[in-house]
Amino acid sequence: MSDVDLITDESPSVDPVDGGEAVLDLAAAAAPAEGRAPVARWYAVQVASSCEKKVKATLEQRAVTLGVDNRILEIEIPQTPAVKIKKDGNRTSTEEKVFPGYVLVRMVLDEDTMMAVRSTPNVINFVGAEDRRATGKARGHIKPRPLSRQEVDRIFKRAAEKKPVVKVDLTEGDQILVTAGPFKDFQGEVIEVSGERNKLKALLSIFGRETPVELEFSQISKQS
Repeated sequence: MSDVDLITDESPSVDPVDGGEAVLDLAAAAAPAEGRAPVARWYAVQVASSCEKKVKATLEQRAVTLGVDNRILEIEIPQTPAVKIKKDGNRTSTEEKVFPGYVLVRMVLDEDTMMAVRSTPNVINFVGAEDRRATGKARGHIKPRPLSRQEVDRIFKRAAEKKPVVKVDLTEGDQILVTAGPFKDFQGEVIEVSGERNKLKALLSIFGRETPVELEFSQISKQS
């Protein structure tokens, strides 16, 4: 165990108060009640596009250098297995980020840890609520919002799924060959791509008629 004993608390976060000067109430967000250990919570951090791994590695190193590695405890990039079908029909195994552009950090929120995260290159900001300034004209500071237990469970449950997501480089009008299923060896033209469902619709010539058929990405290959 580190210099301080850490516990995980999932009490609801405090909503920002309208009006008043923008002040990050770190005491309300992270300080434990008297006699309790510091609270470690999960926070979502927005980062520059395609910089998730770079931010993770840099922040891990900075946490040690700045002496806050006993409060910045975990940095995760939730990923799921995926299979990408290239234009030539070849398949490659890869990892797909559950939430591109974000990393998750389990940490005790205080001035030092917050600054360590925010000053890391390619970090944009914490996900949270904006504290408005009194005038309402200027943007306030972002108050980091800890993720709820339900959000954390949902994210890591999705990342733990072993069934790979199939991604295919297809657009309407592409020619395909069916490689599996009842329409194996049929050729057709793509008329609709549904990436979130891992399926597409194609016009296949069945008994001399163009017939729309729904197929899974794993059942086809793209014709050059």
